[in-house]
Amino acid sequence: MSTPRIQRFPRPSWTAQASQRVASLRRTGSDFASYLVVRMGVAVIQTMPLDMGDTLCRMLANLVVGRLKIRQQTTEQNLKLVFPLATDRDRRRIELAMWHHLMLMVCEIAWAQRRLHLTNWSQYLRFKNNREILRRCLDDRPAVLVTGHFGNFEISNYAFGLMGCETTTIARRLDNPFLNDWVQRFRGAKGQRMLDKEGCAMEVDRHLASGGSLAILADQHAGPKGCWTHFLGAPASCHKALALFSLSSNAPMIVGCNRRIDGQPMRFQAECVAVADPLDDPAGDCDSVTSLTQWYNRNLAVAVGRSVEQYWWLHRRWREPPARVAKRLAKAA
Repeated sequence: MSTPRIQRFPRPSWTAQASQRVASLRRTGSDFASYLVVRMGVAVIQTMPLDMGDTLCRMLANLVVGRLKIRQQTTEQNLKLVFPLATDRDRRRIELAMWHHLMLMVCEIAWAQRRLHLTNWSQYLRFKNNREILRRCLDDRPAVLVTGHFGNFEISNYAFGLMGCETTTIARRLDNPFLNDWVQRFRGAKGQRMLDKEGCAMEVDRHLASGGSLAILADQHAGPKGCWTHFLGAPASCHKALALFSLSSNAPMIVGCNRRIDGQPMRFQAECVAVADPLDDPAGDCDSVTSLTQWYNRNLAVAVGRSVEQYWWLHRRWREPPARVAKRLAKAA
């Protein structure tokens, strides 16, 4: 009788294990090197006077638009979609101003922890509809704060935390763990709590049920199965969860923004653009997920219209809708 053969699975060779370990070390080293470069850049920016930083940002914006042409095709497509009657010169002017805004936004984030304090915030920040903002911050009810890739939304969250208005924000983790931890420390320095967007629904429900405030960037593409509506006159797919968070917890939805004013760095106006309250809704904006989604997109468009150069036109907000959706939106228009 023959002895049954025992099947043996090959063990990973020491060479393969060593190769994996080397690859992991290289990746970690590359991430840490990137982190050091960013931190050194931030340290240099923090020593700059505001006017010097502004001048540097204008120079970098001209370099990006004129030579590097970063995300130029996406930016041009978005501007042509939203401003079909604008001239090429006008669109280029908006693109250049947008890049200046983005560069300056980075500088302002770097300056904030050194220059923006509880004793001097009024030098840098003023409020529009401040009574409404204060009332909502002090209310025991939960709230869903909605904004977009517009103005300097990082500074607004930092400033509100500075004043004791704590919020929870949903955001995607950065791929670089060192940079992610550093950004998280900045965002959480004054009480802002961060949630990873993956699998956060139950945690958000608990937070709103306890009367907390949730801050969300609402202009993220949600794919073909999202809630399609018009944003700045063009079809856009929106995440249904934003409206559901508000409707399921009876939390007022507040559209706000924090845009740069007076043409100067570190000069902001925080504004409550509009409020939709499921418990006080004579206009019917909170009747459904679709109606509330349409409402906040209309009001975000109003905010963007006040300073179009401060919107992220390089952001891939608009995509081609499915045929049936395009047909429905055309009828609604």
